[in-house]
Amino acid sequence: MHSDPNKSSRKTVMKYAVGLWALLLITLVRQVEAQSFYFGADLSYVNEMEDCGAVYKAGGEAKDPYAMFKDYGCNLVRLRLWHTPSWYDALNDGNRYSDLADVANSISRAKAQGMDVLLDFHLSDTWADPGHQVVPAAWAAVVNNQTLLADSLYNYIYATLASLGDQGLFPDIVQIGNETNRGILLSQAVNDQGWTLDWNRNVALFQAAQNAIDAIELTYSTTIKSAIHIADPEDVEWYVEQFVANGFTAFDIIGISYYWQWHQPITFAQVGDVVSRLKQNYPGKNVMLFETAYGWTTQNADAANNILFNTYPGYSPLSSDNQKKWMIDLTQEVIDNGGSGIVYWEPAWVSTGCSTQWAQGSSWDNATFFDFNDEVQEEGGIGWMTHPYDFILSTEDDSDLSESISFQYADGGIMITVPDNVRLTYPCRFRMYSLDGKLMQSVSIASREEMMGNRIAVSSILPGIYLGTIEDANSKNFSGKIVHY
Repeated sequence: MHSDPNKSSRKTVMKYAVGLWALLLITLVRQVEAQSFYFGADLSYVNEMEDCGAVYKAGGEAKDPYAMFKDYGCNLVRLRLWHTPSWYDALNDGNRYSDLADVANSISRAKAQGMDVLLDFHLSDTWADPGHQVVPAAWAAVVNNQTLLADSLYNYIYATLASLGDQGLFPDIVQIGNETNRGILLSQAVNDQGWTLDWNRNVALFQAAQNAIDAIELTYSTTIKSAIHIADPEDVEWYVEQFVANGFTAFDIIGISYYWQWHQPITFAQVGDVVSRLKQNYPGKNVMLFETAYGWTTQNADAANNILFNTYPGYSPLSSDNQKKWMIDLTQEVIDNGGSGIVYWEPAWVSTGCSTQWAQGSSWDNATFFDFNDEVQEEGGIGWMTHPYDFILSTEDDSDLSESISFQYADGGIMITVPDNVRLTYPCRFRMYSLDGKLMQSVSIASREEMMGNRIAVSSILPGIYLGTIEDANSKNFSGKIVHY
């Protein structure tokens, strides 16, 4: 058998190529995986307002509101989704909004501006909140059959995400229910009888939704974070405790609604304390404010009464300056206590000639970021996103640790080696990416023994270079190359 004189040089070239590609991919994935702070806006009303004649302006010139929010620092757009909002058929021109077609349009607009998307499944045909969690009419016949209802929920979540994914419109975060303080998918009778919560039923339904998200991740080789959402900082800790105690732990994010209007006397400092305790008690979970807002005037632009009008002590009177200051101070408190983001609810729900189910105009025109002529108030609330916040950065340098964790492909699986000096908080999540950033495998690892003692099976991968990452329960990320010759 004759030796190949070029074999050694080819191997040398491949070594350099492997190193170069791995370094590039590690850099890219670290940028993707790093949890930067989310400065978010719920823009669910924008398409409807534009159809109703709103023209959003900056400096007197009409501007795409998505581009405007991007320019002012927004990096996350939240969008609500109703199952079948047929009540829209009798309003205005009969167009439906916040259904799948409208949400796809909105996600496309957000993605075009490079912003992430939080998709809020209301799991109802209309508004879902602590007082209303009525099952969609399409599922009313099976509302008392937990197995069939869970199956309907799974299929709905899966089909919705698959439809969006086929259009290249996967959301980055999926919210299972909206302000689910009384559970989800209740019959009208149970909803109307007052607060009640069957935790066995509730957790089974949440798990069905989570299973659909997990299945989408594997089928489409993508990553979607899941979230639960509770209104009122005073209540959220009890609810999270009950979720976990009853076996639902797979969520990535704890979302909270905080409005001074409805949650006073809870102060900024108390909100910060709640965020801090949640971070301590549930390592690996991110905590965000999914909804908040503050008014800029007591005046009203239309026949729809303003529903946000109370003033927080020290931020009176309502003004654009105080709106901005309120948001900045709340945000710094959340940052200081380890929170991952804040979403302002409906800053673009301006007044138009169209009607809601209750009145003509907007009930929120005094809490938007726009004046009554749809001109953005540049010195007002929208400026909270570009404020120079004090971020607390870890002093621990993980770069050496990431180089010390190694990944080796052999016999159809990945072996992970973690040196004794590298401490991880379990459970950990292993992910494997291709060079183009596609997720190839995602596996939860419960312990160091499981990490070191088992080969993680991967199938149908071609020879080449891949990236392996480990994210531990404290959201530390480590990465390294995987070479399959």
